[in-house]
Amino acid sequence: MEAALIEHEALLLPEAQRALLADRLLQSLGTENEAVTAAWAAEADRRFAAWQQGEIKDVDGPEAVERIRRSL
Repeated sequence: MEAALIEHEALLLPEAQRALLADRLLQSLGTENEAVTAAWAAEADRRFAAWQQGEIKDVDGPEAVERIRRSL
């Protein structure tokens, strides 16, 4: 199957299915950088520890999205 035909068919998929397909295609490229992955893991650990110690507060998803939208 030609790439142009695959692209055409993929663009007809619902958004959620396109996102899943895009994620799978990106993962198949093998371009994951271990240093970047490790840095994100360390940052997540740091933020979780800060939350556990009460240094930062949690915000529910819809409120976080609304804050981001207001800031744009």
